[in-house]
Amino acid sequence: MPNNAPHELDTVDWAILRTLAFDGRIPNSALAEAVGVAPSTCLARVRSLRERGVIRGFHADIDLAALGLPLQALIAVRLHSHNREEVDAFRTRALGLPGVLSVFHVAGVDDYLLHVAAASPDALRDFVLDYLTGHPVVQHAQTSLIFEHVRGSAPFQPPAGG
Repeated sequence: MPNNAPHELDTVDWAILRTLAFDGRIPNSALAEAVGVAPSTCLARVRSLRERGVIRGFHADIDLAALGLPLQALIAVRLHSHNREEVDAFRTRALGLPGVLSVFHVAGVDDYLLHVAAASPDALRDFVLDYLTGHPVVQHAQTSLIFEHVRGSAPFQPPAGG
């Protein structure tokens, strides 16, 4: 079970997080200079943030269109049943479906949002028909095309009063 308790972070930790969110491949020496600490201190801080689970990993920002997947969509999925086994089974299955980039378990009218990438409108339609609407636990699926996805500007600021 992950530790979701807030971690004590100081201004240097927040500065490291902001900088890494913008460029996860920044060399340690440049990161240290950007946040105003010695390289050895910076390395220890990043290591500590990783060990405490604050930094969970580093990821590449991949141009999906360059891979032949120019179409992205969010598909809202509503399930018939909400027992733990079926909910868990749907999540596990959804993570393995072709083109699924992210799976969000959400509150509200719908149960899941699937972020998917597809080669064409026909491929997206086939995905919905083959994997969602025919699935016995799926009650409803609604597709919203994504015209543009822009990453936010690093929301890594210390909380007010903290």
